[in-house]
Amino acid sequence: MQTSIIKKFAMAISGLFLIIFLLQHFIINVTSIFSESIFNQFSHFMGKNFVVQFIAQPILIFGVIFHFVMGFYLEIQNRRATKYEYFKENGSANSSWMSRNMIWSGLVILSFLVLHFIDFWIPEMNYKYIEFLPDDPNRYYEELVHKFEMPWRVLLYCISFGLLSMHLLHGFSSALKSMGANKYYSKFVKNLIHLYSIGIPLGFCFIALYHFISHI
Repeated sequence: MQTSIIKKFAMAISGLFLIIFLLQHFIINVTSIFSESIFNQFSHFMGKNFVVQFIAQPILIFGVIFHFVMGFYLEIQNRRATKYEYFKENGSANSSWMSRNMIWSGLVILSFLVLHFIDFWIPEMNYKYIEFLPDDPNRYYEELVHKFEMPWRVLLYCISFGLLSMHLLHGFSSALKSMGANKYYSKFVKNLIHLYSIGIPLGFCFIALYHFISHI
């Protein structure tokens, strides 16, 4: 029992860490809408800063892997622990659709993250550490816009963030509950959680659609 609580707590911590990263990622990306120069400056700083590249980035990659592996493990463990068919047949009476399908939304989001790594992270590593191309602080905006020229990619992007929104609506509150913080936060904090869970994914979709429409 104690081990299970520790695992859920670790899962919650990794989830909150990724929520903070998602906010930081959104703040940088949203600048691409109103200032190509500011977006390039932010991106260049993130791409060249030693702490970001060699400390924060490995921690982030570990956090992503840990969160999803632990999530799948706990989901499998929970399903094995379900002994009564009543709860299986009447799941909708005891929990939300998203809480019963977190593993599936998680798999879709994980697939999207893999695509995101292929699109952005791997080319960046290739640019800097394999081909050793000249440093160009103004290349980031064009690279971002280029990714949103294809309709299928924008559609996939928006679908993935739609699922992420549903994942966050359950996962954010669940993480705080696992940490025992749900006893102390107010209705304002609950509304803030809903605002974040819906607003940030919606914001990412808006960024993708903005660049797609702007360059038709």
